[in-house]
Amino acid sequence: MPIEDLFRLIKSFSGNLVALTGAGISADSGIPTFRGKDGLWNKYRPEELATPQAFARNPELVWEWYAWRMKLIFDAEPNPAHKALALMEKAGLLKAVITQNVDNLHERAGSRNVIHLHGRIDEMRCTECGEIVRNEKPPEAIPPRCRCGGMMRPNVVWFGEALPERELGRAVQLCSSNNVIVIGTSAVVYPAASLPVYAKNNGYAVIEVNPDATPLTEMADLSLRERAGRAFEKIYAILKEEVSR
Repeated sequence: MPIEDLFRLIKSFSGNLVALTGAGISADSGIPTFRGKDGLWNKYRPEELATPQAFARNPELVWEWYAWRMKLIFDAEPNPAHKALALMEKAGLLKAVITQNVDNLHERAGSRNVIHLHGRIDEMRCTECGEIVRNEKPPEAIPPRCRCGGMMRPNVVWFGEALPERELGRAVQLCSSNNVIVIGTSAVVYPAASLPVYAKNNGYAVIEVNPDATPLTEMADLSLRERAGRAFEKIYAILKEEVSR
């Protein structure tokens, strides 16, 4: 399907649309995906770095890895896919972005209604008092400490931890009452992978944009085999022209 046809389909939803994004949307910003051939998990075992047990065992190692990831993300820039979604929201074509990513590229591109299912890497949470602190750069002291003296941890969802109830509830509600465009996600991480099913079961359309087939492909009404940045580059250009009129 030509990109122009995809854009016409998006406009036909009249704003009844939400986006579900995964690591693939940020890959074109230079942030490695977790499960691709150059994925982060190919270099590091997740159970060594992204679990509560790993943090309890070696918080310095975990924080060194997260500080490296934070630097990588803070140096990255939003790509046309992030920017297109932000303009779609501004134009009334998109209600919200539900993201599995822990980066803040959607916000930096201009999106306002962003639901972070897996937390945010630019935030730290105190393991003692629960205070949340937002960062603009990686912490200088490893591991960082809260003003109460407690150890801070990355405010992200680790393996074995539940998703935040409020964010998951909002995501389920949105996907149950809107069409869903799924961008750059492997569709293997639950419960996020089940969100498009809510749309499908309630009679709404599911669109997939991904360079590879996923478990979602067979149920999608339209599956576009393309990288997110490339697929939305033309949509971003069209929207930018329309918004500037």
